[in-house]
Order: sequence, then structure tokens, then C-alpha cells
Amino acid sequence: MKLHYTFLGALVLGGLAFNACSTQKDKFINRNWHALNTKYNTLYNGNIAFEKGREELNNSYRDDYWDILPVERLEVTDEIKLDSEDNNPNFIIAEEKATKAIQKHSMDIKDEERNPQTDEAFLLLGKSRYFDQRYIPALESFNYILRKYSESDKLNEATIWREKTNMRLDNPEVAIKNLKRLFKFEVLKDQEYADANAVLAQCYINLKVRDTAIQKLKIAQAYTKKNPEKGRYLFIIGQLFNELGHKDSANYAFNKVIELNRRTPRVYFINAHLKKIQNIELSEANREEMLEYLTKLEENRENRPFLDKIYREVAQFHLATGSDSLAIAYYNKSIKATQGDRKLNSFNYQSLADYYFNQDEYKTAGAYYDSTLTNLKENTREHRNIKKKLDNLEDVIKYEDIAQNADSVITIYEMPEAERKAYFEDYIAELKRKEEQAAEAEKKRTEAGFAAFANSQGGKENQGKFYFYNITSLGYGKNDFRTRWGERALEDDWRWSNKARTLVSEATGEEVVASADGENLTQDQKYSVDYYLGTVPSEESVIDSLRAERNFANYQLGLIYKEKFKDNLLAASKLENVLDSDPEERLILPSKYNLYKIYEESGTVVMADQMKQDIIRNHSGSRYAEILLNPQAVLDGNTDSPDTRYNALFKQYQQQHFLQVITQSEDYINKFTGDPIVPKFEMLKANAIGRLQGFEPFKEALNYVALTYPNNPEGKKAEQMVKEQLPKLEGKDFSPETGSTGTGNWKVVFTFSRANDEKAEALKKRLEEVVEELRYKNIISKDIYDLEKEFVVVHGFRGKDFALGFAELIKNNRDYRIKDENFVVLSDNYKIIQVHKNLESYKAQF
Repeated sequence: MKLHYTFLGALVLGGLAFNACSTQKDKFINRNWHALNTKYNTLYNGNIAFEKGREELNNSYRDDYWDILPVERLEVTDEIKLDSEDNNPNFIIAEEKATKAIQKHSMDIKDEERNPQTDEAFLLLGKSRYFDQRYIPALESFNYILRKYSESDKLNEATIWREKTNMRLDNPEVAIKNLKRLFKFEVLKDQEYADANAVLAQCYINLKVRDTAIQKLKIAQAYTKKNPEKGRYLFIIGQLFNELGHKDSANYAFNKVIELNRRTPRVYFINAHLKKIQNIELSEANREEMLEYLTKLEENRENRPFLDKIYREVAQFHLATGSDSLAIAYYNKSIKATQGDRKLNSFNYQSLADYYFNQDEYKTAGAYYDSTLTNLKENTREHRNIKKKLDNLEDVIKYEDIAQNADSVITIYEMPEAERKAYFEDYIAELKRKEEQAAEAEKKRTEAGFAAFANSQGGKENQGKFYFYNITSLGYGKNDFRTRWGERALEDDWRWSNKARTLVSEATGEEVVASADGENLTQDQKYSVDYYLGTVPSEESVIDSLRAERNFANYQLGLIYKEKFKDNLLAASKLENVLDSDPEERLILPSKYNLYKIYEESGTVVMADQMKQDIIRNHSGSRYAEILLNPQAVLDGNTDSPDTRYNALFKQYQQQHFLQVITQSEDYINKFTGDPIVPKFEMLKANAIGRLQGFEPFKEALNYVALTYPNNPEGKKAEQMVKEQLPKLEGKDFSPETGSTGTGNWKVVFTFSRANDEKAEALKKRLEEVVEELRYKNIISKDIYDLEKEFVVVHGFRGKDFALGFAELIKNNRDYRIKDENFVVLSDNYKIIQVHKNLESYKAQF
């Protein structure tokens, strides 16, 4: 009997459960069945996946504290994702759970939703899509809630999320309008009010309305119940005040962050300290206090993850107080401690580069600027500025090396013999001392390392073993061999003195090969006074050449410092050195004029006037004197400017007056030394040389332009031509011209002496008349070959037969009777003749 009742009860319960599964019946049991399943099954698991996805985003996201933080910690890309793209798996799970809740548990009866959890499913669906950056589908979900569930308690939250989505879709004006309407017509909970104002703040930040954004963030931080949000909002307020130039207000906000202490993430706390320090003006009164403040931050164990930024602030402090060595040490500590913050690295490298540049250590500065570039995004203003500075610095490094090398050689040359010998003896003694110190330090490091290994478990296991199986003994022997002999290849006669000896540089870790017959020195040479004495030039002509190189290098440095780095003091020093060193005539006048401009800009009126009078008195016929006497005439174009002269010379080039172009270019290059127009004259001269003298002189001239003006457009163009065009022109082998029916582009060429130019010109005009009468489409030109010969050329025959036929026609036809000597040539071969000036070789071959 009991079994019977049990069976009946189970049957009734099963029927009720089956009946409750229906989503089409608006019954109490149906509504609560689906509500419970939605809340505690699908939505529960969906929310867990959603929170896990948000946590992953927060852990992977890195804030850029060098810029205004976004209100929401979300890394946003420029692309708009689609549903078909790969997305975060946790948000995909959350979306699937929300979709399942909607599909299986939604009770849309008579156009009214009877499951009170369905709106939350749509909200989860929209938020999952939002954090996956699929903003269009997210917007659809939020709009559906607002349109369908007018009685839902999630309407305000859905509105806020919708406006966040509008903001992400670059519609901040729409978001502001809708949120203002929300404030006007709805009563919001404190957290909702905080969230809405935070969204408004981000909209105003995007629109560059900083002051309004600050007000909205103040409201958001006051109403939010979440301390991490409060700390972030206060920090952003401080950043915005800093951007507006209100440092006191900014520090007030940063102090509020600091007061939160452990109630907010440590990263906001530390960065608030650092921003506050940056806003405090350093003075003698607060110097000790500031150092104590920084030291506390550095020594606090909780701050270890942020030591990279703290070290930079300590470095900045020491640099400002004149403790340069400490500053450099802390910049390097910051670089070593950095955790992938490329901006921090770029700032540290740039600070070091600027420091070394100001100390005139240009090679070191250039290396640090190069490291700065590697940590900056390409195609940004900062990257372009540093790249330009580095390019300019390459010229500085090159000319400083030239000047220093020449100066050191000249200084040693001018020493008395006894003093010169003493100088090299001191140099050798210092070299030996440094090598002994390095060897001793290396020995101590090696012994310490092997001692540590010997006391370790592995070392104890090796004790008593045969030499080649004892790691400690073997390692010591290898190190001793390397110290004595360097890296030697495993080959016969490895001890011979002419074998390359490979050492490892302690500074760079790179191998350096020193060969007895190579560029580096043998042991005997390295410690030989006689060897060094023998390297000093003894010929006066060599020293004169070095003096000329030094003067030109100092002149170029003066212009670079003046024009590119605006360092008038250093520029004046270099140009004064030029004038004090018996320079070439071509450097004197431009050096004086540039010194005059520097003195004028610096406000040293007396020196500027003296230099002006010197130029007018001693160089009265020069262009610079004309500029000083009548600057308005120069502005009005009443004098021959370098540009005017270049344009006139370029026309001469187009008219094939190559010899005049070459000689006149040389005059202008000397006359306008230091003017930006000089590389143009050099390039024009190189092209004229190529047209007149052929391939090898052209190659030499182009290389000169490329090496002398590497950072000018002309120098870069010359380098490109050397790499790309010259290899195509290098071949001297003629193409075969077999048979009389060869196809291609053919020419009929008449040869004349340059002395018979009038006769050549007359033939050119006559041939033009003939071509017109015959209704041919050929072009006639007069081409310079070299200093002695020129060609009159009829271009454009599509076959050799046509070219020969034309030559026969104009020779034998009684209407023309043109009997001048000519030859028919393939166009490719004519190009080789002109490039390599090998007409005789062509005639001999064909």
C-alpha cells in the first residue's frame, strides 16, 4: 500500500515538474521554476565566467601613468570586432550562458516577459559583448532591455552601459545627452550615480573639456562605494589638474589618493607620491626633506615592484642638485629595474643622452638616443624628433672625431722629442696598470666563482676526480688558457705569433680580433715607445692636410651647433677656433659671417659690430658684405642669390654645357661654403662629370657627394644612385648586332668635332627638315660625347634595316645629298658608348 502511495506521489510531482517546464504558461510554478533555473544555473555560471574574464583583462592591462588614465581599465583597439572573430573564451562562455538563459527560460507571453531574470540575462549578454569590444551587438542587447522591459529594475544600469558603448563607438555627444536625461527623469542609486558620472567624465576627457571632466570625477569618487575606483578617479583628477597647470589642486587630489593607503591599489598610491614630487619645486629649503621623502619610498619593501619609477625620480633629484654621478647611477638602476615600461625606458635613455650631449660626449649621447628610439613607437612626433636629433648627432660625431684625431696628432707632432717620448712612456705605463688591474679583478672573480662551486653539492661530487672529469679544475684551466692566449682556433701551429688572437671585450661582451699583421697591435708593439714614435707623421704636408681637415671639421661643427642645436656658445667656440688656426681662404669669410650672426643673436652688440666692420672692410666685394650693407636688396631679390645662380647653372646643364657647369660649380662651392645650396652644386657637378667624362669619374663624384653630405637630400640621393643605378650601368659588354634585320630601337649617329659645332648644328636642322618632309616620327638630338667629340643622332628606328635605309636615302637622294660620316647603332649599345666613353671599342667590335 505504501509503495502505491509513493508511486502516485512521484507521478503527481513529475507531472507538476513537467507542467512547470513550459514557457508558454503564465502560472506561479512556471514563473518561479524558470526564474530559479535562470538565476542559480545559467546566469550563475555565466556571471562566474564574466568575472573571470574581467579579472584576466585587469591582470593583463597596463596603465600608462605618463598620460591621462582612462576612467575604465580597458585596453581599447581601433578595430571593431565582429561576432565571427576569435574572442576571450570567458566572455564567450558568459555570452553562451546568457543566450541559453534567454532561449530556454524566457517566458514571452502576450508580448510581456514573465521571467524576472531575463533582463539580467540580456544585461550579461551586452556586458560580455562590450568587454569583447563587439560594441554594435552589445548596443543591441542594451537597447532591447530598455525597449522591452519597461518595469525592470535594471533599466538605469542598462542605460549607463548603453552610453558607455556609445562612447566607445565615438559618439560622446549622444552619451552625454542621454545621461543628462537619465539624471533628470530617474532616481539613481549611489553606485549608479557614480558610474554614470564616471562615463560622463570620460566623454568630456575625449572631447578635451578637462574642467567639466574634473567636476564629474569629483562626484563619481564621492558616490562610489568601491575604493579602487575612488583611488583611480582621484588620481585622474590630479592628472587633469596638472594638465591645466593647477599644481596645488593636483597635489590636493594626489594627497587624497595617498590617504586611502591600502584601501586602494598600491600602484595608484605610489604614482600619486611620484606625481606629487614632480609638482614640488626644488629649493635649498626643501632639499633635505625631498631626499628623505624619496629615500623612504625607495627603502619601503612594499614598493619593490615600483622601484623603476622611484629610481627615476631619485635620479631626477640628483641631477637637479648637481650630483651627476648619482643621477647616472640611478638612471641605470631604473633601466635595469624596469618591467617592460617602454615609455619609462625611453625617458631614462633620453635623459642620459641629453646629459652626455651637454657634456660634449657625443658618441655616448648618440648610443643613448639610439636606445631611446627603440623604445618609442614609430611615426610619432617624439620618434621623429629623436630621429632628427640622432641624424644631426651623427654629423657631430663624425666631425668631432675628425677634429679630435687631427688635433691630437698635430699636438704630438709639435712636441719636442723628449716630451713626445715621455708622453708615450706615460701612456704605456698607464696601459699596463689598467691591464694588471683588469687581470687581477678577473682572477678574483674566477677564483670566487670556482670556490663557490667547489663548496656546492656539484663541486663536492667532483672532488678527487681525474683532471678532465673535474669540472672545477677543468674550468680553472680553460680560464687560465683564455687569459694567456685568448680564443685560439683548434688547428696546427696555434701558438704562432701571426695567428689571430681573439679577446672578449669587457665593455661590450663582443669578440675583438687582434692580429699581428692586421690593424691591431702585437704585444711588442703595444709596449714599444719606438713603435708609437714611428706612427707620428714627419712630413709637413701631412700635418698641413690634418690642419685643413681639422679646420673644416670645426667649421661644420660650428654650423651644426648654430643651425641644428641652437647652441650659440659652442658654435662660436668652434668658429673662433677656425679663425685662430690659419684656415683656408674659403673658410674665413663664412666663419666671420656666422660669428657675426651668433653675436647678434646673443646680444653681444660690440663683438657683432666689430665682426660686421671686419667683413665690410676686408671682404668688400663679397656677397656677405653686400648682405650686411644692403639687407633689403637681398630680400627683394636685387642680388644674385645662391638659388638664382644654381638655377642659371642648371639651365647650362640642360643645354649640355658640361665643362662650364663643372668649373662654375667649383667656384660656387668655394664661394658659398656653409650655405645649404652647396650639396646641390656638388650633385649638379657630379652629373656633369658623368655626362662628360664617363662612368668611373661619375662613380667617384657620386661617392664623394654621398660621403660628404650623408644627411642632406642630395647625399641620400647620391647614396641611392650608388647602390641602385650604378650597378645597372657598370656593364661594358655590347649587345650583339647580328644580321641586317635585328629588331629593337636603333639610331643613326653622325660624329663631329666639338670645334665644328656650327656644322653639327646645321646638320641637325637639315635632318629635322628631312624627317618632316618624309613624315617620319624620328627625333633628332645633338649629344655631347666628350671634350673633343659630339654626336648628331636620329633616334627611333624599329629595326636595323630601317636605320640603314634612312642613311642610304639621305646620302644618295638628290634632294638631300647628306654625305657626312655616320654609323648605325643599337640603342642599348649607344647607351654603353655614352656611359663608358668607349666609342673606339665599339667600332673595333662592329
